[in-house]
Amino acid sequence: MKSIPPGSRATARRVVIIAKRSAYRRFIEEENDPRARLLLRRGDPAVASWVASHRSHLRTLEEVERAVEDLGARALIVQRPHAEFDSSDAALVVSVGGDGTLLSASHHVSAVPILGVNSAPEHSVGFFCAARRENVRRMLGQALEGRLAGVRLTRMTVLVNGRLRSRRVLNEALFTHSCPAATSRYVMKLGRVREEQRSSGFWVGPAAGSTAAQRSAGGRVLPLSSRKLQLVVREPYALLPADGYRLGRVLIDDGKRLLVTCKMPDACLFLDGPHRAFEVRLGDEVQFFASDEPLRVLGLSARRSTAGGR
Repeated sequence: MKSIPPGSRATARRVVIIAKRSAYRRFIEEENDPRARLLLRRGDPAVASWVASHRSHLRTLEEVERAVEDLGARALIVQRPHAEFDSSDAALVVSVGGDGTLLSASHHVSAVPILGVNSAPEHSVGFFCAARRENVRRMLGQALEGRLAGVRLTRMTVLVNGRLRSRRVLNEALFTHSCPAATSRYVMKLGRVREEQRSSGFWVGPAAGSTAAQRSAGGRVLPLSSRKLQLVVREPYALLPADGYRLGRVLIDDGKRLLVTCKMPDACLFLDGPHRAFEVRLGDEVQFFASDEPLRVLGLSARRSTAGGR
């Protein structure tokens, strides 16, 4: 590997690399799970892609590490996507995995740009990931030189009883009963419209997540540059067809807040997937609105495909 000249390490640009924890690494190498090992030996379809995906990921991660060092930067490697890290003095954050890895990393990124690298494109979705192993060296060079274009994605702020839960939700929030088989009950208010609802819960999130759960639940695909949030109620329940909800599928303008009062003793709020979950109690108020901290994702175009996802 190319070494950094003496005396230059103190001033070298810092790059934070967030690496996916593959299923093979977790269940086989770390946990030595006997069930997973048995299924691998049998060639079971539930685990059939684990080895190939893991090897592809490792090759890509090694290429990213070599490229960062060859470009004269200092790399901090975080091997667990959900671990906290400080990016305040970094020139760049690089996520190596798929969309889930970038989503997890994004919660610790404020003004620093992020570049997503799809480490195993044959096995993972990488809608937010502009780079792959074949082009990552070129794109890293352009990113560190400030020549790689990108888009600023709106994120969402979430408060519970006035307490900040996150200002960096990129995909969506899911509000639902803690038991998936139970009915979700809540009061929703947007502007002058106030509505009591029963449903399977609801999705709400910014444009970046509109190709994922929002779209699957019947929502619209929004331009990546949009500052609007989108609300999509899941399986709304009404006593009569005429009782259809006004706040079933709506866009929330920048500057407006969606207010939700919980009517359940056991509810849950999930932010960008299952790993950030918060208990919501009877009478709690949850607020959703556009954040003042956009995320700059490099290599993406504002013209999106509808084939994205988590």
